[in-house]
Amino acid sequence: MPNLFRRLFASRDPKDAMQPLYNAIVQEGREPHWYLQGQVPDTIDGRFDMIVAILAQVLMRLESLDAAQESVWLTELFVDDMDGQLRQEGIGDVVVGKHIGRMVSALGGRLSAYREALSGEAELSEALARNLYRGAPPSADALAHVESRLRARWVRLGAMTRDALMAGELG
Repeated sequence: MPNLFRRLFASRDPKDAMQPLYNAIVQEGREPHWYLQGQVPDTIDGRFDMIVAILAQVLMRLESLDAAQESVWLTELFVDDMDGQLRQEGIGDVVVGKHIGRMVSALGGRLSAYREALSGEAELSEALARNLYRGAPPSADALAHVESRLRARWVRLGAMTRDALMAGELG
């Protein structure tokens, strides 16, 4: 009987609807080609940077679909995931908040940089060099690989419907 009551009275977290999309973003950010051909550093920071680059594109697409609430939920899933990752790495409660604050600030800054670059107001290669490679000059081939893949993703995202995105399709 307790299971029946739990199901009847359990409140669903609205972020749950965004989980397939968030999982797809993380899966895409872990694809080996970013780290092999793209030479993004295969480190915790490098993987964070790659996931944030893809997350930023998805957030921009959600904005264009007037899906502000979905953007908030997706960002909250990101924060929850990063909080869990930090705790798994042994970061204590006292400093987790500071780390999360820096991560959210990084997301905001990169969102602005990638928005400017993908709208043609700035060079994407410069934003990538600064944010993915953290100022270490990548090879021209590596940078071209990452830039072409992210531009292609951006074009595909532009054709995606809200429902397709919510289902975790990234094009």
